[in-house]
Amino acid sequence: MRDQLEDIQKHLDDGYGRAQHLNRVELPKRFYKDVAAGPVDGGFVVTLDGRPVRTPGKKLPVVVPAAAIATAMAEEWAAQGEFINPATMPMVRLINSAIESGEASVPAFREEIIKFAAGDLLLYRAESPQELVSEQELAWDKALVVLARHFGVSFQPTTGVRHQPQPKSTLDRLAESLVDENLLVLTALVSITGLTGSGLLTIGLWNKLFSPDQVWTAAHVDEDYQISQWGQDEEAAERRAMRRVEFDIAVAVLEALRA
Repeated sequence: MRDQLEDIQKHLDDGYGRAQHLNRVELPKRFYKDVAAGPVDGGFVVTLDGRPVRTPGKKLPVVVPAAAIATAMAEEWAAQGEFINPATMPMVRLINSAIESGEASVPAFREEIIKFAAGDLLLYRAESPQELVSEQELAWDKALVVLARHFGVSFQPTTGVRHQPQPKSTLDRLAESLVDENLLVLTALVSITGLTGSGLLTIGLWNKLFSPDQVWTAAHVDEDYQISQWGQDEEAAERRAMRRVEFDIAVAVLEALRA
Protein backbone atom coordinates (compact mmCIF):
# COMPACT_ATOMS: atom_id res chain seq x y z
CA MET A 1 0.00 0.00 0.00
CA ARG A 2 1.32 3.36 -0.96
CA ASP A 3 2.82 5.80 1.54
CA GLN A 4 -0.13 8.17 1.79
CA LEU A 5 -2.61 5.40 2.42
CA GLU A 6 -0.28 4.10 5.08
CA ASP A 7 -0.27 7.58 6.60
CA ILE A 8 -4.03 7.85 6.70
CA GLN A 9 -4.20 4.34 8.12
CA LYS A 10 -1.78 5.46 10.81
CA HIS A 11 -4.22 8.21 11.75
CA LEU A 12 -7.05 5.70 11.79
CA ASP A 13 -5.02 3.66 14.26
CA ASP A 14 -3.70 6.49 16.43
CA GLY A 15 -5.25 6.23 19.88
CA TYR A 16 -7.83 3.79 18.58
CA GLY A 17 -6.27 0.83 16.81
CA ARG A 18 -7.65 -2.10 14.93
CA ALA A 19 -9.64 -4.86 16.54
CA GLN A 20 -6.63 -7.17 16.49
CA HIS A 21 -4.54 -4.63 18.37
CA LEU A 22 -7.30 -3.84 20.81
CA ASN A 23 -7.54 -7.49 21.72
CA ARG A 24 -4.02 -7.21 23.11
CA VAL A 25 -4.41 -4.03 25.18
CA GLU A 26 -6.55 -2.97 28.07
CA LEU A 27 -9.50 -0.91 26.93
CA PRO A 28 -10.13 2.41 28.71
CA LYS A 29 -13.10 2.62 31.00
CA ARG A 30 -16.02 4.74 29.96
CA PHE A 31 -15.58 8.10 31.70
CA TYR A 32 -18.80 9.86 30.66
CA LYS A 33 -22.54 9.42 31.12
CA ASP A 34 -24.28 11.74 28.70
CA VAL A 35 -23.65 11.99 24.95
CA ALA A 36 -25.14 14.65 22.71
CA ALA A 37 -24.67 16.11 19.25
CA GLY A 38 -25.52 19.68 18.32
CA PRO A 39 -24.66 22.76 16.28
CA VAL A 40 -21.84 25.19 16.97
CA ASP A 41 -20.28 27.99 14.97
CA GLY A 42 -18.85 26.33 11.89
CA GLY A 43 -20.63 23.01 12.08
CA PHE A 44 -21.67 20.31 14.53
CA VAL A 45 -19.97 18.66 17.51
CA VAL A 46 -20.35 15.71 19.84
CA THR A 47 -20.24 16.37 23.56
CA LEU A 48 -19.49 13.97 26.40
CA ASP A 49 -21.02 15.26 29.62
CA GLY A 50 -21.25 18.65 27.96
CA ARG A 51 -17.62 18.78 26.79
CA PRO A 52 -16.85 18.74 23.03
CA VAL A 53 -14.72 15.78 21.97
CA ARG A 54 -11.20 16.18 20.62
CA THR A 55 -8.99 13.97 18.49
CA PRO A 56 -6.90 11.40 20.39
CA GLY A 57 -3.46 12.31 19.04
CA LYS A 58 -3.22 16.05 18.51
CA LYS A 59 -6.19 16.93 20.76
CA LEU A 60 -7.83 18.98 18.00
CA PRO A 61 -11.49 20.04 18.19
CA VAL A 62 -13.79 17.70 16.28
CA VAL A 63 -16.20 19.89 14.31
CA VAL A 64 -17.98 18.36 11.31
CA PRO A 65 -20.02 20.09 8.59
CA ALA A 66 -23.04 17.76 8.60
CA ALA A 67 -25.48 16.94 11.38
CA ALA A 68 -25.76 13.33 10.18
CA ILE A 69 -22.05 12.76 10.75
CA ALA A 70 -22.17 14.21 14.27
CA THR A 71 -25.22 12.08 15.04
CA ALA A 72 -23.47 8.92 13.84
CA MET A 73 -20.42 9.72 15.96
CA ALA A 74 -22.60 10.40 19.00
CA GLU A 75 -24.34 7.06 18.52
CA GLU A 76 -20.97 5.28 18.54
CA TRP A 77 -19.93 7.05 21.74
CA ALA A 78 -23.30 6.32 23.37
CA ALA A 79 -23.16 2.63 22.40
CA GLN A 80 -20.01 2.03 24.46
CA GLY A 81 -20.46 -0.09 27.56
CA GLU A 82 -18.27 -0.23 30.65
CA PHE A 83 -15.21 0.05 28.43
CA ILE A 84 -14.59 2.12 25.30
CA ASN A 85 -13.87 -0.17 22.36
CA PRO A 86 -12.64 1.96 19.43
CA ALA A 87 -12.98 -1.01 17.08
CA THR A 88 -16.73 -0.39 17.27
CA MET A 89 -16.36 3.32 16.41
CA PRO A 90 -15.50 3.47 12.68
CA MET A 91 -17.10 6.87 12.11
CA VAL A 92 -15.18 8.40 15.00
CA ARG A 93 -11.93 6.93 13.68
CA LEU A 94 -12.49 8.18 10.14
CA ILE A 95 -13.38 11.72 11.19
CA ASN A 96 -10.41 11.89 13.56
CA SER A 97 -8.13 10.70 10.77
CA ALA A 98 -9.31 13.56 8.56
CA ILE A 99 -8.88 16.21 11.22
CA GLU A 100 -5.45 15.01 12.30
CA SER A 101 -4.28 14.71 8.68
CA GLY A 102 -5.04 18.40 8.19
CA GLU A 103 -5.64 20.56 5.15
CA ALA A 104 -2.00 20.19 4.10
CA SER A 105 -2.78 16.59 3.15
CA VAL A 106 -5.43 17.50 0.56
CA PRO A 107 -3.11 17.59 -2.50
CA ALA A 108 -1.46 14.32 -1.50
CA PHE A 109 -4.82 12.62 -1.03
CA ARG A 110 -5.94 13.70 -4.50
CA GLU A 111 -2.69 12.49 -5.98
CA GLU A 112 -2.95 9.13 -4.25
CA ILE A 113 -6.38 8.41 -5.68
CA ILE A 114 -5.09 9.20 -9.18
CA LYS A 115 -2.03 7.01 -8.64
CA PHE A 116 -4.34 4.12 -7.85
CA ALA A 117 -6.43 4.94 -10.93
CA ALA A 118 -3.31 4.90 -13.11
CA GLY A 119 -2.56 1.30 -12.10
CA ASP A 120 -6.11 0.39 -11.27
CA LEU A 121 -7.59 -2.95 -10.34
CA LEU A 122 -9.96 -2.66 -13.32
CA LEU A 123 -7.11 -2.30 -15.80
CA TYR A 124 -5.07 -5.43 -15.02
CA ARG A 125 -6.77 -8.64 -16.11
CA ALA A 126 -6.08 -12.31 -15.52
CA GLU A 127 -4.85 -14.35 -18.47
CA SER A 128 -6.60 -17.47 -17.13
CA PRO A 129 -8.70 -19.35 -16.13
CA GLN A 130 -11.33 -18.38 -18.64
CA GLU A 131 -14.11 -18.29 -16.04
CA LEU A 132 -12.27 -15.60 -14.08
CA VAL A 133 -11.40 -13.73 -17.27
CA SER A 134 -15.09 -13.68 -18.19
CA GLU A 135 -16.16 -12.48 -14.75
CA GLN A 136 -13.61 -9.66 -14.83
CA GLU A 137 -14.76 -8.62 -18.28
CA LEU A 138 -18.40 -8.65 -17.27
CA ALA A 139 -17.89 -6.48 -14.18
CA TRP A 140 -14.95 -4.30 -15.16
CA ASP A 141 -15.50 -3.59 -18.86
CA LYS A 142 -18.94 -2.19 -18.10
CA ALA A 143 -17.49 0.05 -15.39
CA LEU A 144 -14.76 1.35 -17.70
CA VAL A 145 -17.31 2.14 -20.40
CA VAL A 146 -19.43 4.13 -17.94
CA LEU A 147 -16.39 6.08 -16.72
CA ALA A 148 -15.09 6.69 -20.24
CA ARG A 149 -18.42 8.09 -21.40
CA HIS A 150 -18.94 10.27 -18.34
CA PHE A 151 -15.47 11.85 -18.37
CA GLY A 152 -14.82 11.71 -22.12
CA VAL A 153 -11.66 9.64 -21.68
CA SER A 154 -10.21 6.30 -22.77
CA PHE A 155 -8.51 3.46 -20.91
CA GLN A 156 -6.01 0.82 -21.95
CA PRO A 157 -6.57 -2.43 -20.00
CA THR A 158 -3.94 -5.14 -20.17
CA THR A 159 -3.42 -8.74 -19.13
CA GLY A 160 -0.82 -9.90 -16.65
CA VAL A 161 1.20 -7.65 -14.38
CA ARG A 162 3.38 -5.74 -16.84
CA HIS A 163 2.86 -2.00 -16.40
CA GLN A 164 0.50 -0.43 -18.92
CA PRO A 165 0.59 3.38 -18.91
CA GLN A 166 -2.75 5.13 -19.21
CA PRO A 167 -3.25 8.19 -21.42
CA LYS A 168 -2.07 11.36 -19.73
CA SER A 169 -5.23 13.12 -20.85
CA THR A 170 -7.30 10.50 -19.03
CA LEU A 171 -5.40 10.89 -15.76
CA ASP A 172 -5.48 14.68 -16.05
CA ARG A 173 -9.26 14.63 -16.54
CA LEU A 174 -9.77 12.36 -13.53
CA ALA A 175 -7.49 14.57 -11.43
CA GLU A 176 -9.47 17.62 -12.53
CA SER A 177 -12.64 16.01 -11.18
CA LEU A 178 -11.15 16.04 -7.67
CA VAL A 179 -9.75 19.57 -7.65
CA ASP A 180 -12.59 21.16 -5.70
CA GLU A 181 -13.06 18.40 -3.13
CA ASN A 182 -12.32 19.17 0.51
CA LEU A 183 -10.40 17.32 3.21
CA LEU A 184 -13.29 15.30 4.57
CA VAL A 185 -14.48 14.19 1.13
CA LEU A 186 -10.96 13.19 0.13
CA THR A 187 -10.37 11.33 3.39
CA ALA A 188 -13.46 9.23 2.72
CA LEU A 189 -12.43 8.72 -0.91
CA VAL A 190 -8.91 7.65 0.09
CA SER A 191 -10.40 5.21 2.57
CA ILE A 192 -12.65 3.71 -0.12
CA THR A 193 -9.72 3.55 -2.53
CA GLY A 194 -7.66 1.60 -0.04
CA LEU A 195 -10.52 -0.73 0.86
CA THR A 196 -11.38 -1.51 -2.77
CA GLY A 197 -7.99 -1.18 -4.44
CA SER A 198 -9.58 0.99 -7.11
CA GLY A 199 -9.34 4.72 -7.64
CA LEU A 200 -11.60 4.38 -10.67
CA LEU A 201 -14.44 2.75 -8.77
CA THR A 202 -14.04 5.35 -6.04
CA ILE A 203 -14.25 8.27 -8.46
CA GLY A 204 -17.24 6.63 -10.11
CA LEU A 205 -18.97 6.22 -6.78
CA TRP A 206 -18.48 9.88 -5.86
CA ASN A 207 -19.88 10.90 -9.25
CA LYS A 208 -22.96 8.68 -8.78
CA LEU A 209 -21.97 6.42 -11.67
CA PHE A 210 -22.04 3.31 -9.48
CA SER A 211 -23.92 2.33 -6.35
CA PRO A 212 -21.98 1.29 -3.24
CA ASP A 213 -22.99 -2.34 -3.77
CA GLN A 214 -21.82 -2.23 -7.40
CA VAL A 215 -18.45 -0.87 -6.28
CA TRP A 216 -18.05 -3.48 -3.54
CA THR A 217 -18.96 -6.33 -5.88
CA ALA A 218 -16.64 -5.15 -8.66
CA ALA A 219 -13.79 -4.75 -6.20
CA HIS A 220 -14.12 -8.37 -5.08
CA VAL A 221 -14.41 -10.22 -8.39
CA ASP A 222 -11.07 -11.97 -7.88
CA GLU A 223 -11.74 -12.78 -4.24
CA ASP A 224 -15.21 -14.09 -4.95
CA TYR A 225 -13.86 -16.31 -7.72
CA GLN A 226 -11.32 -17.81 -5.31
CA ILE A 227 -14.08 -18.41 -2.77
CA SER A 228 -16.15 -20.18 -5.41
CA GLN A 229 -13.21 -22.49 -6.10
CA TRP A 230 -11.81 -23.11 -2.63
CA GLY A 231 -14.50 -22.09 -0.17
CA GLN A 232 -14.65 -19.28 2.39
CA ASP A 233 -11.97 -18.89 5.03
CA GLU A 234 -13.46 -17.83 8.35
CA GLU A 235 -10.76 -15.30 9.22
CA ALA A 236 -10.82 -13.85 5.72
CA ALA A 237 -14.59 -13.53 5.92
CA GLU A 238 -14.28 -11.68 9.21
CA ARG A 239 -11.70 -9.29 7.77
CA ARG A 240 -13.89 -8.66 4.75
CA ALA A 241 -16.89 -7.94 6.98
CA MET A 242 -14.83 -5.40 8.95
CA ARG A 243 -13.69 -3.76 5.71
CA ARG A 244 -17.29 -3.54 4.57
CA VAL A 245 -18.22 -1.70 7.76
CA GLU A 246 -15.44 0.83 7.11
CA PHE A 247 -16.52 1.10 3.48
CA ASP A 248 -20.11 1.79 4.47
CA ILE A 249 -18.99 4.43 6.97
CA ALA A 250 -16.94 6.22 4.31
CA VAL A 251 -19.92 6.07 1.95
CA ALA A 252 -22.15 7.48 4.71
CA VAL A 253 -19.76 10.41 5.12
CA LEU A 254 -19.91 11.13 1.40
CA GLU A 255 -23.69 10.94 1.35
CA ALA A 256 -23.97 13.26 4.36
CA LEU A 257 -21.65 15.80 2.74
CA ARG A 258 -23.47 15.54 -0.59
CA ALA A 259 -26.80 16.16 1.17
